[in-house]
Amino acid sequence: MRPRNILLILAFCLAGFVISMAQQPQMGNWKLNESKSKFPPNAGKNTMVVYESAGDNIKVTVDGVDDSGKPVHNEWTGKFDGKPYAITGDSTADMRAYTKVNDHKLTFTNTQGGKKTITGVVTVSADGKTRTVVTKGASGQGGATAVYDKQ
Repeated sequence: MRPRNILLILAFCLAGFVISMAQQPQMGNWKLNESKSKFPPNAGKNTMVVYESAGDNIKVTVDGVDDSGKPVHNEWTGKFDGKPYAITGDSTADMRAYTKVNDHKLTFTNTQGGKKTITGVVTVSADGKTRTVVTKGASGQGGATAVYDKQ
């Protein structure tokens, strides 16, 4: 194959990757901005959230601290299709279902043993630099607002 053809193929692949990432504003590394966030007293916090491709699925990796300040880590791999997929490392949930509302908004539900534990809405700003997660407990009470900055 000629060097010119190889460069042309690489350019098309790179352009496709850039377009694909632009159409998925959720993707990337998100760091908690505590000064803009609101948590109930003694609440755990997800300090870093990473959305990445995993084949034809999405992998979400979460690191943070629990309500006593101990490190926590959980992982979820699935699709944004409203169906529940297993989550590992989360003491409050064994399944999570994400539903894509539009390119900038997702809803999710965590369940433990088939019972709803947390619901939430994840919204990425129009400029793609800020991600806001609003959660509520199973009864629709309480909750938190976590604001993340894209890294």
